[in-house]
Amino acid sequence: MATVSIPARFNGPPASGQGGYSAGVFAEHLEGPAAVSLRRPIPLDEKLEMRVGGDDDKGAAPASDGTAARAFDAAGQLIAEVAPAPPMAPWDAAPVNLEAAHRAKKRFKPPSVDTFDHCFVCGRERHDGFRLAPGPVAGTDLVAAPWTPPAWAADGDGVVLPEFVWAALDCPGYFAIHGTDPTVAFLARQQTEVHTPVRVGVEYVVLARKRKREGRKGFAATAIVDSAGAVVAHSEQLLIVPRAS
Repeated sequence: MATVSIPARFNGPPASGQGGYSAGVFAEHLEGPAAVSLRRPIPLDEKLEMRVGGDDDKGAAPASDGTAARAFDAAGQLIAEVAPAPPMAPWDAAPVNLEAAHRAKKRFKPPSVDTFDHCFVCGRERHDGFRLAPGPVAGTDLVAAPWTPPAWAADGDGVVLPEFVWAALDCPGYFAIHGTDPTVAFLARQQTEVHTPVRVGVEYVVLARKRKREGRKGFAATAIVDSAGAVVAHSEQLLIVPRAS
Protein backbone atom coordinates (compact mmCIF):
# COMPACT_ATOMS: atom_id res chain seq x y z
CA MET A 1 0.00 0.00 0.00
CA ALA A 2 1.16 3.54 -0.76
CA THR A 3 2.15 5.94 1.99
CA VAL A 4 2.29 9.72 2.12
CA SER A 5 3.64 12.17 4.66
CA ILE A 6 2.76 15.80 5.32
CA PRO A 7 5.98 17.72 6.14
CA ALA A 8 5.82 19.78 9.31
CA ARG A 9 6.70 22.88 7.29
CA PHE A 10 3.27 22.72 5.63
CA ASN A 11 1.15 23.08 8.73
CA GLY A 12 -2.07 25.00 9.17
CA PRO A 13 -2.82 24.84 12.90
CA PRO A 14 0.41 24.34 14.89
CA ALA A 15 0.30 20.53 15.03
CA SER A 16 -1.70 19.66 11.92
CA GLY A 17 -1.25 19.76 8.16
CA GLN A 18 -2.76 22.71 6.32
CA GLY A 19 -6.11 21.44 5.11
CA GLY A 20 -5.89 22.40 1.45
CA TYR A 21 -2.31 21.19 1.04
CA SER A 22 -3.13 17.87 2.71
CA ALA A 23 -6.29 17.42 0.65
CA GLY A 24 -4.27 18.06 -2.50
CA VAL A 25 -1.76 15.38 -1.54
CA PHE A 26 -4.54 12.87 -0.89
CA ALA A 27 -6.35 13.81 -4.12
CA GLU A 28 -3.33 12.71 -6.16
CA HIS A 29 -4.46 9.12 -5.52
CA LEU A 30 -7.51 9.55 -7.72
CA GLU A 31 -7.62 10.54 -11.39
CA GLY A 32 -10.21 13.09 -12.39
CA PRO A 33 -12.29 15.50 -10.27
CA ALA A 34 -12.05 14.56 -6.60
CA ALA A 35 -13.53 15.77 -3.34
CA VAL A 36 -11.47 15.22 -0.20
CA SER A 37 -13.09 14.96 3.23
CA LEU A 38 -10.80 15.49 6.23
CA ARG A 39 -11.93 13.44 9.22
CA ARG A 40 -9.24 14.24 11.81
CA PRO A 41 -6.32 16.64 12.23
CA ILE A 42 -3.59 15.62 9.79
CA PRO A 43 -0.43 14.34 11.53
CA LEU A 44 2.84 15.98 10.54
CA ASP A 45 5.99 14.10 9.52
CA GLU A 46 4.20 10.78 9.95
CA LYS A 47 3.65 8.07 7.38
CA LEU A 48 -0.01 7.83 6.45
CA GLU A 49 -1.24 4.70 4.75
CA MET A 50 -3.30 5.19 1.61
CA ARG A 51 -5.79 2.41 1.00
CA VAL A 52 -7.06 2.69 -2.55
CA GLY A 53 -10.36 1.16 -3.64
CA GLY A 54 -13.27 -0.48 -1.86
CA ASP A 55 -11.30 -3.44 -0.53
CA ASP A 56 -8.81 -2.27 2.09
CA ASP A 57 -6.65 -5.33 1.54
CA LYS A 58 -6.70 -5.66 -2.26
CA GLY A 59 -7.24 -2.14 -3.53
CA ALA A 60 -10.30 -3.05 -5.55
CA ALA A 61 -12.91 -0.81 -7.17
CA PRO A 62 -14.40 2.16 -5.29
CA ALA A 63 -16.50 1.26 -2.26
CA SER A 64 -20.28 1.27 -2.43
CA ASP A 65 -20.35 4.77 -0.94
CA GLY A 66 -18.19 6.04 -3.80
CA THR A 67 -15.01 6.49 -1.75
CA ALA A 68 -11.96 5.65 -3.84
CA ALA A 69 -9.12 6.14 -1.34
CA ARG A 70 -8.66 6.54 2.40
CA ALA A 71 -5.74 7.76 4.50
CA PHE A 72 -5.01 6.18 7.89
CA ASP A 73 -2.50 7.09 10.60
CA ALA A 74 -0.20 4.67 12.39
CA ALA A 75 -2.92 3.86 14.94
CA GLY A 76 -5.36 2.93 12.19
CA GLN A 77 -7.51 6.05 12.59
CA LEU A 78 -9.22 7.37 9.47
CA ILE A 79 -7.68 10.72 8.53
CA ALA A 80 -9.18 11.48 5.12
CA GLU A 81 -11.37 10.12 2.35
CA VAL A 82 -11.10 10.81 -1.37
CA ALA A 83 -14.10 10.34 -3.65
CA PRO A 84 -14.88 11.05 -7.31
CA ALA A 85 -16.96 14.18 -7.72
CA PRO A 86 -18.95 15.74 -10.56
CA PRO A 87 -17.53 18.95 -12.05
CA MET A 88 -18.24 22.05 -10.02
CA ALA A 89 -20.28 24.99 -11.21
CA PRO A 90 -18.06 27.58 -12.94
CA TRP A 91 -16.72 30.49 -10.90
CA ASP A 92 -19.11 33.33 -11.71
CA ALA A 93 -18.12 36.25 -9.47
CA ALA A 94 -17.28 39.63 -10.93
CA PRO A 95 -13.60 39.92 -11.90
CA VAL A 96 -11.14 41.57 -9.53
CA ASN A 97 -7.96 42.95 -11.07
CA LEU A 98 -4.52 43.06 -9.51
CA GLU A 99 -4.84 46.71 -8.47
CA ALA A 100 -8.07 45.98 -6.60
CA ALA A 101 -6.51 42.88 -5.01
CA HIS A 102 -3.62 44.96 -3.67
CA ARG A 103 -6.10 47.44 -2.20
CA ALA A 104 -8.03 44.57 -0.61
CA LYS A 105 -4.83 43.21 0.92
CA LYS A 106 -4.32 46.53 2.70
CA ARG A 107 -7.73 46.02 4.36
CA PHE A 108 -6.77 42.57 5.67
CA LYS A 109 -6.94 42.27 9.44
CA PRO A 110 -5.75 39.03 11.08
CA PRO A 111 -8.32 37.24 13.23
CA SER A 112 -8.11 37.89 16.94
CA VAL A 113 -7.38 34.20 17.62
CA ASP A 114 -3.82 32.96 17.05
CA THR A 115 -4.64 29.44 15.86
CA PHE A 116 -3.45 30.13 12.34
CA ASP A 117 -0.60 32.58 13.03
CA HIS A 118 1.94 30.03 11.77
CA CYS A 119 -0.08 28.59 8.90
CA PHE A 120 2.27 28.39 5.92
CA VAL A 121 -0.38 29.88 3.61
CA CYS A 122 -1.87 32.78 5.59
CA GLY A 123 0.12 32.92 8.84
CA ARG A 124 1.25 36.41 9.81
CA GLU A 125 4.22 34.93 11.70
CA ARG A 126 5.46 32.92 8.72
CA HIS A 127 8.04 34.53 6.47
CA ASP A 128 8.73 31.34 4.54
CA GLY A 129 5.17 30.74 3.33
CA PHE A 130 2.67 32.25 0.90
CA ARG A 131 1.65 35.10 3.22
CA LEU A 132 -1.79 35.35 1.64
CA ALA A 133 -3.75 38.19 3.24
CA PRO A 134 -7.26 38.29 1.73
CA GLY A 135 -9.11 41.47 2.55
CA PRO A 136 -12.58 42.71 1.58
CA VAL A 137 -13.09 44.03 -1.94
CA ALA A 138 -15.07 47.26 -1.74
CA GLY A 139 -18.62 47.03 -3.02
CA THR A 140 -18.61 43.23 -3.33
CA ASP A 141 -19.08 40.11 -1.19
CA LEU A 142 -15.55 38.97 -2.03
CA VAL A 143 -12.22 38.88 -0.29
CA ALA A 144 -9.09 39.00 -2.41
CA ALA A 145 -5.31 39.07 -2.29
CA PRO A 146 -2.48 39.08 -4.82
CA TRP A 147 -0.34 35.94 -4.92
CA THR A 148 2.96 35.27 -6.65
CA PRO A 149 3.85 31.57 -6.26
CA PRO A 150 7.44 31.01 -5.05
CA ALA A 151 9.91 28.75 -6.83
CA TRP A 152 9.89 26.11 -4.07
CA ALA A 153 6.19 25.40 -4.78
CA ALA A 154 6.82 24.43 -8.42
CA ASP A 155 8.26 21.57 -10.43
CA GLY A 156 11.29 21.82 -12.70
CA ASP A 157 9.22 23.43 -15.45
CA GLY A 158 7.96 26.22 -13.21
CA VAL A 159 4.46 24.80 -12.82
CA VAL A 160 3.07 25.03 -9.29
CA LEU A 161 2.43 21.56 -7.86
CA PRO A 162 -1.27 20.70 -7.43
CA GLU A 163 -1.10 20.43 -3.63
CA PHE A 164 0.10 24.03 -3.41
CA VAL A 165 -2.74 25.21 -5.64
CA TRP A 166 -5.17 23.41 -3.29
CA ALA A 167 -3.41 25.10 -0.35
CA ALA A 168 -3.69 28.61 -1.79
CA LEU A 169 -7.39 28.03 -2.43
CA ASP A 170 -8.08 26.92 1.16
CA CYS A 171 -7.40 29.79 3.56
CA PRO A 172 -9.22 32.54 1.62
CA GLY A 173 -12.46 30.58 2.10
CA TYR A 174 -12.05 30.91 5.87
CA PHE A 175 -11.72 34.69 5.61
CA ALA A 176 -14.71 34.93 3.29
CA ILE A 177 -16.88 33.17 5.88
CA HIS A 178 -15.47 34.41 9.17
CA GLY A 179 -13.60 37.61 8.34
CA THR A 180 -11.77 38.86 11.41
CA ASP A 181 -14.12 37.43 14.04
CA PRO A 182 -12.61 35.20 16.72
CA THR A 183 -14.23 32.03 15.37
CA VAL A 184 -11.98 29.03 14.75
CA ALA A 185 -13.12 26.81 11.90
CA PHE A 186 -11.36 23.99 10.11
CA LEU A 187 -11.53 22.69 6.57
CA ALA A 188 -13.69 19.57 6.41
CA ARG A 189 -14.10 19.12 2.67
CA GLN A 190 -12.59 20.59 -0.47
CA GLN A 191 -12.93 20.00 -4.18
CA THR A 192 -10.53 21.73 -6.54
CA GLU A 193 -10.25 21.97 -10.31
CA VAL A 194 -7.14 23.32 -12.04
CA HIS A 195 -7.92 24.56 -15.55
CA THR A 196 -4.61 26.11 -16.57
CA PRO A 197 -1.13 25.53 -15.13
CA VAL A 198 -0.32 27.96 -12.33
CA ARG A 199 3.21 29.24 -12.84
CA VAL A 200 5.93 30.35 -10.49
CA GLY A 201 6.79 34.05 -10.49
CA VAL A 202 3.48 35.14 -12.04
CA GLU A 203 1.24 37.44 -10.01
CA TYR A 204 -2.32 36.15 -9.65
CA VAL A 205 -5.43 37.21 -7.75
CA VAL A 206 -6.87 34.77 -5.21
CA LEU A 207 -10.57 35.35 -4.54
CA ALA A 208 -13.14 33.92 -2.15
CA ARG A 209 -16.81 34.37 -1.36
CA LYS A 210 -19.12 32.97 1.30
CA ARG A 211 -21.88 30.82 -0.12
CA LYS A 212 -23.90 30.18 3.04
CA ARG A 213 -23.81 29.39 6.78
CA GLU A 214 -25.74 26.57 8.43
CA GLY A 215 -25.06 26.46 12.16
CA ARG A 216 -21.46 25.35 12.63
CA LYS A 217 -21.04 24.74 8.90
CA GLY A 218 -19.76 27.35 6.49
CA PHE A 219 -19.60 26.97 2.71
CA ALA A 220 -17.23 28.95 0.49
CA ALA A 221 -16.02 29.12 -3.09
CA THR A 222 -12.54 30.29 -4.03
CA ALA A 223 -10.65 30.96 -7.25
CA ILE A 224 -7.29 31.93 -8.68
CA VAL A 225 -7.44 34.28 -11.68
CA ASP A 226 -4.70 35.65 -13.89
CA SER A 227 -4.01 39.27 -14.81
CA ALA A 228 -6.49 39.01 -17.70
CA GLY A 229 -9.27 37.84 -15.38
CA ALA A 230 -9.25 34.23 -16.61
CA VAL A 231 -9.96 31.58 -13.95
CA VAL A 232 -7.00 29.21 -13.74
CA ALA A 233 -8.28 27.19 -10.76
CA HIS A 234 -11.22 27.20 -8.38
CA SER A 235 -12.59 25.24 -5.45
CA GLU A 236 -15.57 24.68 -3.20
CA GLN A 237 -15.19 24.10 0.53
CA LEU A 238 -16.94 23.13 3.70
CA LEU A 239 -15.54 24.50 6.95
CA ILE A 240 -16.78 23.47 10.38
CA VAL A 241 -16.60 25.28 13.72
CA PRO A 242 -15.68 22.75 16.44
CA ARG A 243 -18.21 22.01 19.12
CA ALA A 244 -17.66 23.86 22.36
CA SER A 245 -15.75 21.71 24.84
